[in-house]
Amino acid sequence: MKILILCTGNSCRSQMAQSFLSSFDHQLGVFSAGTEPAEKVNENAIAVMEEVGIDLSDAYPKSVERYLDKDWDYVITVCGGANETCPAFAGKVKHRLHIGFDDPAAVTGSEDFVLNEFRRIRNEIKNRFYAFYIEEIKKQELPKCCCED
Repeated sequence: MKILILCTGNSCRSQMAQSFLSSFDHQLGVFSAGTEPAEKVNENAIAVMEEVGIDLSDAYPKSVERYLDKDWDYVITVCGGANETCPAFAGKVKHRLHIGFDDPAAVTGSEDFVLNEFRRIRNEIKNRFYAFYIEEIKKQELPKCCCED
């Protein structure tokens, strides 16, 4: 199964979502990209993911352009509030979903406050993508009962 997680900068939320979803099932082909990729993955995203045992230090933002000619089982956008425009994906997709999150890179305040917001959003991403994995991915893998049509 091939899954593309899409946002604008590919520097926080999509990177976290890709890492979590990959950690739930190593047989999934999970990728992430942005329509306007940032120069690098956000340092706070790297730090809060390290806290839960996931290393993003070698990750880098990628352009959606590299994935347009591929077939996808799912393309999932993760942009959040009204201040953002979710990117559209023009490639071949079986299922398009939106699982939105606040942008932690837009948070301002003290260093502690910003890191706590990154943690909050990290935890939301983990929980919602785990629910997606159980409810959508694992459900497709269950064999039909012999008495079902």
